[in-house]
Amino acid sequence: MAEQPQYALRMRMPFAQPEAAATLNLLLTADRFQNWFGRSIRRFGMTSSQYNMLRILRGESQPMPSLEIADRMAQVVPSITGLIDRLKNQELATWHRCLEDRRIESVELTTQTVQPLAEIDEPDTAMHCQLIGHLSGTERNELSRLQEKARESLCAEES
Repeated sequence: MAEQPQYALRMRMPFAQPEAAATLNLLLTADRFQNWFGRSIRRFGMTSSQYNMLRILRGESQPMPSLEIADRMAQVVPSITGLIDRLKNQELATWHRCLEDRRIESVELTTQTVQPLAEIDEPDTAMHCQLIGHLSGTERNELSRLQEKARESLCAEES
């Protein structure tokens, strides 16, 4: 069983608020999952952000504006342009300016992207099963529901 956040962080005193314990527990889990996922994806020569962008583009199967991709990323990427440049240098994506509005840059996959993504699909599915496959279907649904509910406080602030 995983340690409670108080012990994982080697705190001498318990949390003053249960909200703090729950938040840190969520952050610890997210950090460990992200690190594990990042190591898994690096075996294929890309970062989790690169993989995320390629999955978004594959799902749309058409060129997309770079800022729309940035909005759909699972994690905030400080420089979407730098990420696109790295994919371009690896010949996994191309980008071009919109003729109607030169401020808009569209990104699309190259034909060379199909094979690397196909190689990652099965290990990606297995990784998700390894991380939370021990939870029942009801528990997975409840976990998702609670995380969505927790994010509602941020949605209220952002609007």
